[in-house]
Amino acid sequence: MTTVLVSIGSNIDRRRNIRGGLESLQAEVGDLFISPIYETPAQGFEGDDFYNLVAGFDSEQSPRALNQLFKAIEARHGRERGDQKFAPRTLDIDLLIYGDQISNEADLQLPRDEIERYSFVLQPLADLAPLMRYPGREETFSQLWRRALTEKRMTPGRRVTLDD
Repeated sequence: MTTVLVSIGSNIDRRRNIRGGLESLQAEVGDLFISPIYETPAQGFEGDDFYNLVAGFDSEQSPRALNQLFKAIEARHGRERGDQKFAPRTLDIDLLIYGDQISNEADLQLPRDEIERYSFVLQPLADLAPLMRYPGREETFSQLWRRALTEKRMTPGRRVTLDD
């Protein structure tokens, strides 16, 4: 079994889609461990704020099979794929970490580069797996998060619950 970490986000009917996405994911892969949820502004476009979190689970499925599963779950929750990379989302599930695997293939980047680019990925990742090392490096996710805050490259999101 391989430890898998995914980012999950929504800025359209956020509570319903995050809840539904987590339920669908758990029905497919089994028990999940889940970070706190953060509210962050849309990045790369004008839009409503997102709810973002990181979820983890153990799996024997390949990264490509998991990506197909995530697309199917997104589609069941109304995700429409368009030409724009940055756009409103009912549900977005992205593979961040697949064990210690490193891949730079066009259709499979592991670890996903968004980890170090966006607080809405790194902050919940550091909460969920603070002592886990970034694959291929000595730094843990909590060390990366502290450095990003110290260097003022990232701004923390606002912690929320689905009951807000």
